Amino acid sequence: MSIWNERYAGEDFHFGIEPNAFLVSQQSLLKPGMSCLAVADGEGRNGVWLAEHGLQVLSVDSSHVALAKAAKLAQQRGVSLKFEQADLMQWNWGANRFDTVVAIFIQFVTSPEREQMFAHIKRCLKPGGLLLLQGYTPRQLEFKTGGPSQAANLYTEAMLRKEFADMDILHLSEHDDIIREGAGHNGMSALIDLVARKPG
Repeated sequence: MSIWNERYAGEDFHFGIEPNAFLVSQQSLLKPGMSCLAVADGEGRNGVWLAEHGLQVLSVDSSHVALAKAAKLAQQRGVSLKFEQADLMQWNWGANRFDTVVAIFIQFVTSPEREQMFAHIKRCLKPGGLLLLQGYTPRQLEFKTGGPSQAANLYTEAMLRKEFADMDILHLSEHDDIIREGAGHNGMSALIDLVARKPG
């Protein structure tokens, strides 16, 4: 995906180096030693933060440019995590593999690929495993402060409730908030947060 290599090509971190605020807000659910998949983790801001908190992180992204920067960030922060370059639509996610999946702004696919990706996420979680997901709602098209420009890529509460009906939804809310995540996400944003547990 050369578009992502181009996006991550500069010296700056496109989405900054600080972890996503929603992810940080769920820190009490994350325990040292947990196995964690960071989906489309880009330049590593979230994966590195998770590793700093003692999780065993696999950071997957399609961009080798992003992953090189993520590895550099991990080195600077003195943590180790595993990196894998992959097209997530072709990747072998495995089954009952991770204690938690972190999916922050993974809205680069539309239906039916999105349904496939959500199915992969559910399958790769261990029983009792947690999904932490944040995305944009269609109102983000008015704010234009980051994210996809196609409504088909965006999430609604009804859609996520339906897609994850086979999981225990612990938290699901739409809200508007200012986020400062590098040049990529900057300003008032229409967000949706999901915390869901795979039945044990």
